[in-house]
Amino acid sequence: MELDLDKVRAIRVLGRGAMGTVFLVADRSSSSSSSGLKLFAMKVFEKGWAKKPGADRRARWEVSVLSRLSHPFLPRLVAGPVETPELLAWGLPFCPGGDLNALRHSLSDRVFSPSAIRFYLAELVSALAHLHSLGIVYRDLKPENILLGADGHVTLTDFDLSRHLHRSPKTPAPAPSSSPLPAPPRSSHRRNLTRILFASADPHGAALKKARSARVSPVSRRRTSFETEAAAETERSHSFVGTEEYVSPEVVRGEGHEFAVDWWALGILTYEMAFGRTPFRGRNRKETFRNVLTRHPEFPASSAPTSPTSSPASSPRTPPAASASAPAPTTSRPTPSSAASAGTCSPPSPGPLPPPLDDLDHHLLSPADGFDVRDYFKRLRDAPPPPPSDTPLDSSASSSLTDF
Repeated sequence: MELDLDKVRAIRVLGRGAMGTVFLVADRSSSSSSSGLKLFAMKVFEKGWAKKPGADRRARWEVSVLSRLSHPFLPRLVAGPVETPELLAWGLPFCPGGDLNALRHSLSDRVFSPSAIRFYLAELVSALAHLHSLGIVYRDLKPENILLGADGHVTLTDFDLSRHLHRSPKTPAPAPSSSPLPAPPRSSHRRNLTRILFASADPHGAALKKARSARVSPVSRRRTSFETEAAAETERSHSFVGTEEYVSPEVVRGEGHEFAVDWWALGILTYEMAFGRTPFRGRNRKETFRNVLTRHPEFPASSAPTSPTSSPASSPRTPPAASASAPAPTTSRPTPSSAASAGTCSPPSPGPLPPPLDDLDHHLLSPADGFDVRDYFKRLRDAPPPPPSDTPLDSSASSSLTDF
């Protein structure tokens, strides 16, 4: 569907992030009555106000990924993209059920039942396996990025940190050599991170507290192109990306990573759904990363459910190198009958838990309601700056990383 900014009206803001603002919008050209309005989510990237390095490239990459997807548990482009000198916008399906994190917190005990965990894992395995079949590693799996439709089925979102990796054909192993193999390229931010994690001279992690954002931004990713990385059966990335409690050991170590990082994150997600917290969270980022590298996950006996699956985070700890080379799960494992096979059909039945649906009332909408997103951003740009705060910002309170 062609996206015409003159014909869509934003009803409200659904969310804001480093890579854009998401609006719930109505297509005024689709109907003259409120009941027939076409509603969808529209993500808008404002070019001139992007603060992250490479943000424009990442926004365009996300659009490129979405244009290739066709799977019941992955989003698709429903409109656009459209570009103006100031904005890049594209349309996505509207998921009125919120995200998996909000659903878990709506439960009285803040944990899912084993049957619900199996259901969500089956759909996520199907989605991730489909991405991997396209050569795309997701790299940002977390509950906040798992949206729920009105029927309770999942949809992954936010693909700006994903990456395409080439699967090289298998080649014979090289003959033994007395010369050591060259070490993979390591950027300065990874060397600094390793020094911070293990240096005794910095007991309070002051250097690490300089980080300011929950995503580990790929600052040096422009220097880790496909051509510069070591050849392997599957190409590896040396970018340092992800959410701190979900990053795998090989990412923390800067040893290079590939598709297995998604399965590691799925294990962390499994633990969080079962126990209400992630297994390696520390008092600060420094401790969290050290836990990822050295700590065994704890399984509270009083609240341990029947194990819904096996994963790097819910099985005996494996060395980082092993997790990087572990075989990926496949969709051939037993799954709930309501989970659709990868790319073959739409989900036939509702999910195990009815999500708290958006309170949108179609009867209060008309084609004239809402606002123009271009006016929205113009007002933001023209607004006077806020007065300086008397309270200094505590950078250690932020939950994401941008400076490595």
